[in-house]
Amino acid sequence: MIEVIILAVALSMDAFAVSIGLGAKEGSPGLALKAGLFFGIFQALMPFIGYLGGKGVLGWVEAYAHWIAFGLLALIGAKMVYEGLHEGIEKEISAITNKIMLILAIATSIDAMAAGFSLTLLDTNPYFACLIIGITTFAFSWIGVFIGKNSGTWLESKAEIFGGVVLILMGIKILLT
Repeated sequence: MIEVIILAVALSMDAFAVSIGLGAKEGSPGLALKAGLFFGIFQALMPFIGYLGGKGVLGWVEAYAHWIAFGLLALIGAKMVYEGLHEGIEKEISAITNKIMLILAIATSIDAMAAGFSLTLLDTNPYFACLIIGITTFAFSWIGVFIGKNSGTWLESKAEIFGGVVLILMGIKILLT
């Protein structure tokens, strides 16, 4: 259970960082709800798709599954750390439309699909895990908009770096167990 919560927090950091950037542009309660729903739903669906894909190939790669999960989590984590050290896309957005929110939700949740493979190795119910990931992302995204409104973007990159480091550490833990 604790692994699912840690995974949920780590995966939600991408959406949290984007929400902070969006909130710095327009920090309305409506945008907070929209960000929470878009990011939360996609962050819940994508790991489940990854889980199903992982279950489909697990029989073929079972001997290497820990290495694959480690590799995926390490790559995703490294990508998040890299993105945390560089400029975000939110600065280039002129209007926050539903289309933009959909694109951002897909972009921030693609990594979660790859991380969903690791759910095949955890002793947990995948439906429950994806629900926890979605709820956690909703909460972080909703809060992120208000943080961005009140403090600007100074926390944005730190959240992405934190999430990336946590994913790398989870990959190492899976490899060692």
